[in-house]
Amino acid sequence: MEKGLLRDILAFACEQLIDAGQIALGRFRHTLTIDNKLATGAFDPVTEADREVESFLRQRLTAAFPEFGVIGEEQGFTPGSSQVNWIVDPIDGTKSFISGLPTWGMLLGLVEGEQALCGLMHQPFTGELFVGSAEGSYWQGRGERLRLQTRQTTSLENATLYCTHEQMFANPDHLSAFHRVAERAKLVRFGADCYAYCMLAHGLIDLVVEDTLQPYDIIPLIPIIEGAGGVVTDPDGNSPLSGGFVVAAANSALHRQALELVNR
Repeated sequence: MEKGLLRDILAFACEQLIDAGQIALGRFRHTLTIDNKLATGAFDPVTEADREVESFLRQRLTAAFPEFGVIGEEQGFTPGSSQVNWIVDPIDGTKSFISGLPTWGMLLGLVEGEQALCGLMHQPFTGELFVGSAEGSYWQGRGERLRLQTRQTTSLENATLYCTHEQMFANPDHLSAFHRVAERAKLVRFGADCYAYCMLAHGLIDLVVEDTLQPYDIIPLIPIIEGAGGVVTDPDGNSPLSGGFVVAAANSALHRQALELVNR
């Protein structure tokens, strides 16, 4: 896609995501109707906020770019007439959202074929917007705009590692792989959902290792991480466009160490 067009699309996407944030904010820390998307077993919540935000974004995005498809967590895939698709996760971290914790975020990405062109994360409660593309990544909030740069921690022994929760490692081998990395890290913390990946891009943490992600959980975050100098792949070193097991690191040296432990 031509750079000028992508810049215009990115500016438009920022406006729409900020507008959609008011819908989510109006539901946050209020009484919610919560449904479980899984018939049995684990709890995978969805609320009216998830559905309303996705419907709003779909309408706005499709009206402006009818040739683009839309892939969303709640309403699936609506194809367009091109190879370009919007990726929508209306509220990433719904469990945090329903618990009143501001570590959820709204994700919007754009892919063309097998390439993630740009990505955004908006946290309306804190008023933050994270944006990434091949031209770099930035944070916007409180009337400020800051260029993002990952930090240069090159040793696992000095690294801060985040993961939403160990329960996301459904495969015992994957959980063991996570433990191998965690045992070497200086500090291990849990929670944060998409916010952790943005803190990695912000240069405040060093690693995120997670599993059982869906494409819409990670695709919008890839350009934010990479645009800030970070590396994010699956265990084979490929771009994690399909989700699954993901290793995100502040730099290639740290990523290499983590991947070696994951694949041991």
